[in-house]
Amino acid sequence: MFKHETIETNSGLLIVLSLVAMGIGGLVEIVPLFHINDTIEKVEGVRPYTPLELRGRDIYQREGCYVCHSQMIRPFRDEALRYGHYSLAAESQYDHPFQWGSKRTGPDLARVGGKYSNEWHVQHLKAPRSVVPESIMPNYPWLLERSLQYADIADRMRALKKVGVPYSLTKEEYDANVEKFGEDVAKDLDINRAEENLLAEAQKENFDGIPGKLTEMDALVAYLQMLGTLVDFNKYDEGYFVEFR
Repeated sequence: MFKHETIETNSGLLIVLSLVAMGIGGLVEIVPLFHINDTIEKVEGVRPYTPLELRGRDIYQREGCYVCHSQMIRPFRDEALRYGHYSLAAESQYDHPFQWGSKRTGPDLARVGGKYSNEWHVQHLKAPRSVVPESIMPNYPWLLERSLQYADIADRMRALKKVGVPYSLTKEEYDANVEKFGEDVAKDLDINRAEENLLAEAQKENFDGIPGKLTEMDALVAYLQMLGTLVDFNKYDEGYFVEFR
């Protein structure tokens, strides 16, 4: 048996043994997942993003919003009082990558959808301190100035389909989505009508407040306004929280 000193003074051996230890630890965590049918609970209401929401999420990532805002509410009473019901794994099942985050310079956004009006979000993104004086968030005025690029939205959806997001290309896939999500949602998940659906949602909701103009602000606000709105949390037990003593 090697003595600790022998291992610690031999960098090559230390690296090899460290990798072996990490490999064994990883296998212990990963292998059991292949022997169960589903690692995510089934939650009614959760669906993939619409084309407009998807473009908004892309912009959210591009601007680095995830660096300061998490999207994961932990099961602690103080977090529930401030942000709402703790996050469910199912809410992130269509996120690639997920937006849990590891830091909160600003508040968690997992339940921000519907909390504020579209007008508030537009003003907050354009000039944060005009609505939250103590905010240290940068201004994002260009979101109102840049036209939304969406010519590749179908390709973006195809890419996500390859990693398991149930967007549809065939009639069989469309029918399966109708059965799983309902016809209204299934229409938005149809890759063949991606541009049409994106334009229709933007025109109907007019998220940026500028009629007849489709901007990046439209997409980002559409994304923010759906966060945390898909699940009816009245059906879930509010009593499970960890409290610090």
